[in-house]
Amino acid sequence: MFDVVVIGAGPAGLQAAQTLGRMHRPTLLLDSGSYRNAPVDAVHNVLTADGRPPARLRELARQELRAYRDVQVSDTAALVVDRHGGDGFSVRLADGSSAPTRAVLLATGLRDLLPDVPGMAEQWGRTVFMCPFCHGHELHGRRVVVEENPAARDLVAMFEPIARSVDVVPTVTALAKRPDGLHVSSGRSTVVVDGLFVHVEAEQAAPFAAQLGLEMRDTGCIAVDSHGRTSVPGIFAAGDLAQADDMTAPVHSVLAAAYAGQLAATSALQHVLHRRDVRVTS
Repeated sequence: MFDVVVIGAGPAGLQAAQTLGRMHRPTLLLDSGSYRNAPVDAVHNVLTADGRPPARLRELARQELRAYRDVQVSDTAALVVDRHGGDGFSVRLADGSSAPTRAVLLATGLRDLLPDVPGMAEQWGRTVFMCPFCHGHELHGRRVVVEENPAARDLVAMFEPIARSVDVVPTVTALAKRPDGLHVSSGRSTVVVDGLFVHVEAEQAAPFAAQLGLEMRDTGCIAVDSHGRTSVPGIFAAGDLAQADDMTAPVHSVLAAAYAGQLAATSALQHVLHRRDVRVTS
């Protein structure tokens, strides 16, 4: 039996696995191969990794995990998390096997719900973005527009010292990347820019919160406390899929996800220790 099964191998899951490995806890890390930041060319605003491709970041993290023999990494998706009476959980995998565990740490992230706009999916993460902290600097001295949304005026103010020009456009109806830039159409009006910032909704990328009946926030994120504990004992959550009670909105950040993964891993370890007969000697 594993002490913890970590589902999801983005920044939160990888950090959680490393934290548990350093404490020599039998841990299984499940990597489905699906990542929210897969469309982007590079991660930014991350110390020592600014500008590094996200795939390379994951590769380096997995290399580091090899130092911890108690961590197993499997390129297998989890399908179902079953409660195992009072003895923990069983995670059913896509290969037909099951992994019994004392605790589960969910790090499967969110899925962006892109609007049905021609060209949006193709340009997402390339010339169309959501987070100015992640992608704003790369548009220094260039043309930027922001699609009208409640935060549009704040984004314009953020870009004033960065972009050559920044404007707000009505709801975008079509996008096309051409040699002279990104053609952003709003009805009959089209502007040519270098970057577009939009607000998109997101949903849980995996079904486990619903399967387990976890308490949710109005934002669609799993409700957790400041250390990643969910409403179900033994189930922990970290990364952008979760939102603590002292946060007004989820944080979409590689560093924040890794930090949350570390905290949730320490909470999962405490849960395991309190459920096992641990003998303390002096």
